[in-house]
Amino acid sequence: MDAWKDGKLCRADELMVSAYDHGFLYGLGFFETFRTYDGQAFLWDEHWCRLSKALADYRISLPYDKEMILEAVEALAEANNGEDGYYRLNISAGVHDIGLQPDQYEKPTVILFRKLLHVTPRGTEKSAALLQTPRNSPESAVRHKSHHFANNVQARFEVESLAKTEGIFLTSDGFVAEGITSNIFWVKEGRIFTPSLETGILAGITREWIIQNSTISVEEGLYTLDMLEDAEELFISNAVQELVPIKNLGAKQYLGNKGPVYTMLHELYVQQVHGERKER
Repeated sequence: MDAWKDGKLCRADELMVSAYDHGFLYGLGFFETFRTYDGQAFLWDEHWCRLSKALADYRISLPYDKEMILEAVEALAEANNGEDGYYRLNISAGVHDIGLQPDQYEKPTVILFRKLLHVTPRGTEKSAALLQTPRNSPESAVRHKSHHFANNVQARFEVESLAKTEGIFLTSDGFVAEGITSNIFWVKEGRIFTPSLETGILAGITREWIIQNSTISVEEGLYTLDMLEDAEELFISNAVQELVPIKNLGAKQYLGNKGPVYTMLHELYVQQVHGERKER
């Protein structure tokens, strides 16, 4: 089985969404991507909280609670021989007529997608490339993980392979923002830096974990490219790939997986993954 839709397990060829769904007509939808470890969704409460805030901002009612979604995760895992997977919980606004008549969305389309988790060995390095596409501004006061993904898609066209290279956005004002599918951190003289949410970046779940759990305080701010190019270590983060060391940004070389701060943080992350599994 490839997905769970509105309470039922489905194969990919069975999934149908109405052309009148406002997720299709107006891009009104939100999602969370996460992975499981031994069947458990890591940092699930944090993902649920972020999704709930987005839905509340756009008056979308969710008919399932977080425990019911976890049951769907377990059902999909069981239908796939108990293997861990890559999950995307997608909430699309639901079916309405053409036009912006509704003042709230009470029957969204809810799909939990699952696909095979391609696990890259921890410490595998990537390159980074500076993007020509500027990071767009968020639709709300904060950036939600929404269907408005054209900016990311346009940026993806600039890199040959996301598996090998992460593109780095700058804002229209020239400040370092984030990656196409990640948040960015760098290290200079033992200090950790990351762009502030003021730049309009996504409040990444793994980003927040790093800020809260690092034994070295993380400094958030508005930073120009020269600070990034002057760093000793550069790494990126997201919920599926964890922490990924960057070996170079163009001609600029970094410590990559030899970086002591990256190594320390990734080891802490893995310890918590194992700790959560033991607790459950």
